[in-house]
Amino acid sequence: MASETDVTLDVYFGDNLGILKQFPPGSFELIYIDPPFNTGKVQARTQIQTVRDDDGDRVGFKGNRYRTVRIGAKAYLDSFDDYMGFLEPRLHEAYRLLAPTGSFFFHIDYREVHYCKVLLDGIFGRDSFMNEIIWAYDYGARSKRRWSAKHDNILWYAKDPENYTYRYDEIDRIPYMAPGLVGPEKAERGKTPTDVWWNTIVSPTGKEKTGYPTQKPLSIIGRLVKVHSNPGDHLLDFFAGSGTLGEAAVRQGRSAVLIDNNPEAMEVMVKRLAFARPRFHNYTPPAELQARLAQEAGLLA
Repeated sequence: MASETDVTLDVYFGDNLGILKQFPPGSFELIYIDPPFNTGKVQARTQIQTVRDDDGDRVGFKGNRYRTVRIGAKAYLDSFDDYMGFLEPRLHEAYRLLAPTGSFFFHIDYREVHYCKVLLDGIFGRDSFMNEIIWAYDYGARSKRRWSAKHDNILWYAKDPENYTYRYDEIDRIPYMAPGLVGPEKAERGKTPTDVWWNTIVSPTGKEKTGYPTQKPLSIIGRLVKVHSNPGDHLLDFFAGSGTLGEAAVRQGRSAVLIDNNPEAMEVMVKRLAFARPRFHNYTPPAELQARLAQEAGLLA
């Protein structure tokens, strides 16, 4: 088992295709990516803070009122004319970089998942397709014209479908929906999840929230890391975004490489992953951000 000092976190800034080609074959035991979903829209999140104000626009704890202050926004354009053409060379690199017993997870939504699975079947082989995990959540507006879309799709491929990491005993257990039907012992132990994972999105007001538009819950990515890799393994996310895989990896004793070409993603990762002391490549955090982080570190010391 790797010691805490063995764990490394490397963050690369730039086009992922060129950076991926620098790594030797079989470098990573687990690869997870959450590429742009090709929605054709600008993905954006507005960042706010609340200030105590008797005339404010929000009501909080014990009826106190607060005023909303907009402090910024993060956004990127999620649109590609040839989405499959964009993905295909990157997926070939993922296959090349995956260790012989490694697993690849592809996070997408209903708009493109069917096309992506056909593409992945051609690269990994249909026999290597293990599961489609449905991450179901119940948050946000409801459509009045069709069934509201409230899930993402995660496709799991094992490079060798006969030999891969699946740590069953590490699976977190969830409550039975009808505990009275299974007896007190089973009810107390709980059950393992199926291929449908009910899990809330990242809370807009919670401590986990970074403000990045497509941030995924640490609980979802952490489950993949815990079950499909071993301590000391090397993990990869080449559409890193807010860096959730990096945090999940380091906190569970795995090393990781993260890649993204969005300056706003890099700024988020600088702050979020400061605890892991990542090594940045082709990127230098702005001086004011470095100063603020140094000041915060001094306050926590």
